[in-house]
Order: sequence, then C-alpha cells, then structure tokens
Amino acid sequence: MNEMVLRNARMVLAQGVHQGDLALRDGLILDIGERGRSRSGVDFEGDWLIPGLVELHTDHLEGHYAPRPKVRWNPAIAVQAHDAQIASSGITTVFDALRVGMDEDANLGVSDMRALADAIAEGRQRKRLRADHFIHLRCEVSAPDVVDGFAQFERDERVRIVSLMDHTPGQRQFVSMEAYRVYYQGKTGMSDAQFAAFVDRRRSQAEIWSDKHRKAIAAACRDRDIVMASHDDATVDHVSEAIDHGIGLAEFPTTLEAAKAAHAAGMTVLMGAPNVVRGGSHSGNVSARTLIAEGTLDALSSDYIPFSLIQAGFMIAEGDGGIDLSRAIAMVTANPAAAAGLTDRGVIAPGKRADLVRVHLDEGVPVVRGVWREAVRVA
Repeated sequence: MNEMVLRNARMVLAQGVHQGDLALRDGLILDIGERGRSRSGVDFEGDWLIPGLVELHTDHLEGHYAPRPKVRWNPAIAVQAHDAQIASSGITTVFDALRVGMDEDANLGVSDMRALADAIAEGRQRKRLRADHFIHLRCEVSAPDVVDGFAQFERDERVRIVSLMDHTPGQRQFVSMEAYRVYYQGKTGMSDAQFAAFVDRRRSQAEIWSDKHRKAIAAACRDRDIVMASHDDATVDHVSEAIDHGIGLAEFPTTLEAAKAAHAAGMTVLMGAPNVVRGGSHSGNVSARTLIAEGTLDALSSDYIPFSLIQAGFMIAEGDGGIDLSRAIAMVTANPAAAAGLTDRGVIAPGKRADLVRVHLDEGVPVVRGVWREAVRVA
C-alpha cells in the first residue's frame, strides 16, 4: 500500500472548512482527521487544501500549437507545454477544447485538431502528462464541414463533451454587430467590403446548415452517451431548443434571461472565470458576477487563461455575493466534475480521488504550492 498524510491543512470540504490532517492511500482519500493526529507527512503550515480543479472548456492548447500566424509547433511538445501550465494552475482534470466546423477566419483545420487529439492520446499512453486530459469537441453547426469533422472523432473515447456552437453574426454571442465587427476585423484585417461579404456568407450558411447539423450531432451524442453543451444561449427559445436535444450544460449564456431559464430547467450554467476576474464580459454580454448575485451560476471555466480558474474561485468567496468558500470552490471542482459525469473526483471526501491542490493566499493572490493527482505530486 502507498500511504501519505497531508498535515495541518485548512481543507475546503463540501460542508465547510476543516483544519486538520488528510490521509491518502493508493491514490484515494482515506480519512479526514483532526489536526496533530499525525506527526509525519507533508506539513501544510495552515495553507489551504482544495480539490483539484476541473476545467471543462479551454482552447488554451491552440496557442501553444499555433503561437504565431503560419507557425505550427510539434503537437506533442505543444501538449506538454499546455499540460505544464494547466497543472501548475491547480487543474488536475482538463477537457481540451478542439474545434470542428471551420470557416475562412479559422487559422487551423480539422487535421490540426486531429493531430492535437492524437498527441494528447500519446501523452496519456506514455504517462507524460500531469493532468488527466479529456476532449471537449466544439462543433460549429453553421459550418458546411462540421459533420465531416465530427466524424474524425467518432471513435475517440476521450471525447466526453460536445458543444453545439453557432457564431452566426447578429445572434447569441454577437447580438451586437459592432462587437462582431470589432472582433473579426481586428482578428482578420478584413476591409469593410470584405467584412460585409463575410457576414452575408455566414448568415447564408447558417440558414442552410445550422438546424440540420445541430440535430444530427445531438443525435450522435445521445447514441454515444456524450455530455452535450449549448453555447452562448441568449433567449428562452435557445434554452428550450437545448433541452429538446437533451443538453444538460449551458456554456456562457449571454443574457440573464437565458441563464435563469437554463438554471430553472436543471441545466448546469457555466461561465468564464476571466469574466469574473475582469468584472465583465469582453463581448459586452452579461457579467458572471450578475449571475452569482442572482443565484444562477453553477460552474466556471478558465476558457483562455488557465490560472483564472483558481483566481476566480477565491475572488468569489471574497466578494459580496453571499457565496462562502465551499460553494465558491465547488464551482471550479465538484460542480464541473458532476456536469461531466465524473463522480470520482471534485471533493475532499473518503473514497474520492486524491486530486488535491495546496494554496497559499498572499494578499489575495492564490499561490499554488503543490498539486497532487491520485496522490502523486505533479506540480
């Protein structure tokens, strides 16, 4: 048997904070004890001990693979760099978001996504990775090639979440055409005339493909028992459509109306941790802090900044939204784990995986001092 003890830790449990010792055995949590019961082990010196963070949606890997226009890094090395930053941010379970369904603004194609998925699989098989990696397949339903791209992953057992996205201009994330213009013209350098033609093409494609592709991919996910997520719901009708397809995860609702409807229907409402840290949405949509105040936020995702997840977890508990530390940490651990169907992690409790993070708070800044995955230190 492989045993160890983490001593003198302020443990964030589901029911509150407990200062004491935590015994681990064979990769699992064995027992939660009182402070000073054990004289050997790792002395936390009163630092916080929280469950390993569970990240459901991050496309951060793309930045390591394509760090500059027309530059492609070795996929295996890109995965290693991404994994190191994920683990050092306290994330022990990550769903790497890979996109299928491309348009002319996409710098990467489905072959790039497949190469990254294969690199993740190789890293897992060779035990190179610190975090536990799954795949979140982001499906742009308005794109003509999304079903073909989805087929490239139909036998990939690591695909555990599929989101149905539609970034057609004038709705969902980009109700504001001015925000859409700023984003896409800034990203692509298109002239006004090119941008107008681009918008027309995107809208025409959506009319032809969005509904058909959404239904086809949702049916395939139900057949394979894959967790589905809606994306950027803005209206009650969007939420109703998601429920009709059997979707249980509402990613980044753009309005309070949609968030309330999703929450009331029993969906897990997920928002971006950068939204919490920044105090608002970069697209001008509803603030995550508003959802916290309204009691309609269940989980957070680091999205494009891995460290934002642990930062937001502690920020929420320090705010005036009436959220205690246990509930705040659950938004980045237990709740996303449950939404993904992972019942073996996300909480500090006997019998659960010993995925754990030691955190020291220095004037409000969370300093990650140690990360364990299945009781093995990985960062």
